[in-house]
Amino acid sequence: MALIRCDFFSDVLQLGTSMTVLLPQASEEQIGAETTARSGPPPVLYLLHGLSDDDSAWLRFTSIERYASALGLAVVMPQVHRSFYTDMPHQGGRYWAFLSEELPQVVGDFFKVSDRREDTFVAGLSMGGYGALKWSLAQPERFAAAASLSGAVDLQELIDSGEREALFENVLGGRSLAEVGGDLFATLDAVDAGTAPRLYVACGTEDVRLVEGNRRLASYAADRGLDVTTSFTAGEHEWGYWDARIQDVLGWLPLV
Repeated sequence: MALIRCDFFSDVLQLGTSMTVLLPQASEEQIGAETTARSGPPPVLYLLHGLSDDDSAWLRFTSIERYASALGLAVVMPQVHRSFYTDMPHQGGRYWAFLSEELPQVVGDFFKVSDRREDTFVAGLSMGGYGALKWSLAQPERFAAAASLSGAVDLQELIDSGEREALFENVLGGRSLAEVGGDLFATLDAVDAGTAPRLYVACGTEDVRLVEGNRRLASYAADRGLDVTTSFTAGEHEWGYWDARIQDVLGWLPLV
């Protein structure tokens, strides 16, 4: 695959930012790496990072390049800092607008990837799992499938717990989740099950802070008629678990 560290200027954020991009490259000569050739622009997975990570984390701590190469899948990994994929108040940055509006346009301008719904997917871990579900449910016309791994999906519960109080004050600036469209349960109430993307929700059973929230979210989505696949197996909040689960996600994706 081609690996591109792309530094560019964001008009929405009003600053320079970056994304890491993997693009399929078919080859018969590369030893030890499986490649898949596709006719036309490749399908694309937007892969979102967690709270303490950046756009390089998936590449550094998993074998995502090897897995995507075998499928002929492009992967776009954007940088959003500690934003919880939200338009932050004051000078924090409009990261929701960046993700949901500007990023797909920039990717389409820079790279030859498919823009068809059936070829477009989003996934993420922890904060990025929350972001993947938030984006896919807010824009179901864009995505065929979305996956959350160890996602911080019940964000209100985390806020109410008092953990990371300074973080959520910085992200929300005194606003409620409802005011910023950040409550996934409320989003599920509004989404049309007939047009929603397929969902994959996974969390390790030893991930004690998040596993019950993920169970509740998955059950809530299924009760509203959405197509939800779940995986609650042994695992903690760590990269060994995520490297295994992203392979499951890639096998689950409805790649044409």
